[in-house]
Amino acid sequence: MSETPTMAELLGADTPSNWGKWGPDDEVGSLNYLDAAQVLRGAQHIRSGEVFPLQAAMGHPHGDPVFPGRESINRTVVWDESSWDEGKEGAPAFPGGLHYADDKAEIFLQGSTQYDALGHVWYDGQIWNGYDARSTVDDLSKASVQPIAERGVVGRGVLIDMARHRGKQWLDKGETFDHNDLEAAAQAQGVELGQRDILLIRTGFLTYFYETPSEEFYANFVEPGLTYSRELVQWFQDKEIPNLITDTIANEVTANPETGVLLPLHCALMRNLGVVLTEICILDKLADACAADNRWDFLYTAAPLNVVGGSGAPVNPVVIR
Repeated sequence: MSETPTMAELLGADTPSNWGKWGPDDEVGSLNYLDAAQVLRGAQHIRSGEVFPLQAAMGHPHGDPVFPGRESINRTVVWDESSWDEGKEGAPAFPGGLHYADDKAEIFLQGSTQYDALGHVWYDGQIWNGYDARSTVDDLSKASVQPIAERGVVGRGVLIDMARHRGKQWLDKGETFDHNDLEAAAQAQGVELGQRDILLIRTGFLTYFYETPSEEFYANFVEPGLTYSRELVQWFQDKEIPNLITDTIANEVTANPETGVLLPLHCALMRNLGVVLTEICILDKLADACAADNRWDFLYTAAPLNVVGGSGAPVNPVVIR
């Protein structure tokens, strides 16, 4: 191996793969695990009727949590009441005197709480299910976010609160955990991580973002989270996890602490297993409610915006307990 291995060298030729499992034309990967039985199973965990939207606000005064190189939403007001002030021209004149507000926005599709398309990342010239990476040129003609949006995501969700488990308000930069830690936290919470569960992990890192100056948050940027191992990938495969959801920007430790390789789990889980990744979810209120009555499972529902050819799209997931 080179000093910094390639993604293929790190993951190995025998890395677990679901390519072809759902046919040669599949574009939603492990979401196929969420059949009607899983939807009904998730609905059984609605007990109190509490509703928790999980999207981070877009256009927050503090700024929006985005991956370095991306920008917060840029929203522009087109029409408001001042548009009809005396002396101004161009405001529409509708019969009856209707006035209205209108605005537009320039956004990164992954600049808020969002779903990654399965074709969002790749290596060695192939994206999810073996499609040619040239299919991403100009837009994603294969494995875009659109099939996820058209399908929707519904099932039993389980929240693992790693920050609370470790007695912290938020995990430290670069702090790691693995599947064994997830199982230990689940046992401590008294909840079972079952087959085909939608996995939500709270690190508290978005709380840190909103309480910290931007310069400090992004200095030596490396998030806490899961870190790659072959055993971890096999655990996801064996558990048939369809969707990984976190309150971090990239769902994993930004750079593998042993090799320096950037975002290997995006490739091992998304590109190879078809596990759909959801990032930048606000989980604090949900975690507080779960801790208050010691119920950590619920119905999870989501559908990202339906963007043709999109590499991802904003979403406001809704949890019902």
